[in-house]
Amino acid sequence: MEFEKKEELEEHAIVIDYLPTGKSGAVRSEPTAILLGETKFTLLEAVPKPGVPVKIGEKVYIGKAEREKIALIKSRLNYSELTEAARNELPKAVSEIIKANQQKFVDVFNKAGSINIREHSLELLPGVGKKHLQAILRAREEKPFESFEDISKRVSLLQDPVKLLTDRIIVELKGESRFYLLTRPYGKPHF
Repeated sequence: MEFEKKEELEEHAIVIDYLPTGKSGAVRSEPTAILLGETKFTLLEAVPKPGVPVKIGEKVYIGKAEREKIALIKSRLNYSELTEAARNELPKAVSEIIKANQQKFVDVFNKAGSINIREHSLELLPGVGKKHLQAILRAREEKPFESFEDISKRVSLLQDPVKLLTDRIIVELKGESRFYLLTRPYGKPHF
């Protein structure tokens, strides 16, 4: 019996760059939008519908149904293929997605487990070492975290949780990690 793993597709994305005449050096000159998916932070190159204005920072629908602004998704991108403007806009867009889905990302702190005998997945967050890890685990044992503010109050000297998550997502998008907790790895099968 064969099982087919259904890949979770992005439904919405944030525009992190818009090139009205397309990428320089492209064979065809057509408007291009660079997008960041809201679910798995997938980087995408898309073609907006003709005559439809697209703005950086705007949320657009990219699902299977009729799209209002995006004509087609051309390809998935890796971090090195992003424009400089897209790289600059990326942290802000990631941070906005995290804040808009606070409970999902607070649950990362509430539910994260060990990777192996020596390493816990929370230690993959930049700035979280053994001491912060122990403080987070003790605090969540007493009572699950309810918000980013709750995490900051109950775990002393921990950086802003949104910044920790944003920095981790950027590391994963750059392909600089062995483990992918929050994003879909580019070009690697995931099961």
